[in-house]
Amino acid sequence: MLRYLPFLLVLALWIYAFIDCLNTPESQVRGLPKVIWVIIILLFGEVLVGPVAWLVAGKQRQPAAGGGSTPSAWHRNHRTTFVAPDDNPEFLASLKKENAKDEALLKDWEADLRRREEELRRKGRGGEDGGPEGTPPPARG
Repeated sequence: MLRYLPFLLVLALWIYAFIDCLNTPESQVRGLPKVIWVIIILLFGEVLVGPVAWLVAGKQRQPAAGGGSTPSAWHRNHRTTFVAPDDNPEFLASLKKENAKDEALLKDWEADLRRREEELRRKGRGGEDGGPEGTPPPARG
């Protein structure tokens, strides 16, 4: 199995370079026309000259979007200042909104509970059976 590894690596690089060349816009191709690069990759792919030439000299490489070609360069260019939650006015405003919602919900629950308790008291006093609440009516017979 290990004896096939070099062949598979060459094949993978060959396929990668070919697809990369086909997907690259004509404006980013350097040196030769895109069609010539495709032919070079296909003709000299077995000896890795074509794919390596394409990857090194054929495609115009652009730095990563966002101002840095490496993660550390990107972080140097995009410093952010950290604001603690208790110093962040947006966070404090969101807490006040949530508190207001919670207070309104609690008042609704309390009003519903008072209403239900009152209904239970009325049923207990003026129930059809006349007995204490929760007892079955007396048997007739």
